[in-house]
Amino acid sequence: MHRRDIAVAVAFILGLWFAIIFVALETWALAPTGAARTILLIAGAVVLLFNSAAIMAMLRHYREDRDFMYGLDIQFLDEAREAKRALRHG
Repeated sequence: MHRRDIAVAVAFILGLWFAIIFVALETWALAPTGAARTILLIAGAVVLLFNSAAIMAMLRHYREDRDFMYGLDIQFLDEAREAKRALRHG
């Protein structure tokens, strides 16, 4: 579960970077002045920086509390599996 969550977070970061870069390139000609382009580039960079940093912090937190967080998930999945098995076998 932990590896899957890391993979999803990394994919989200990469998707975010590609999306912001794509939007910047496709809308470059729409900015009326060089100053507007500079402001938009800085704003996009800030969004990328803060979102990437937040996701990396989340992953560090997951790593620190992995046993607690995923332990509860595994426990509940095991209990649900046992309850389903008990219903089937009467």
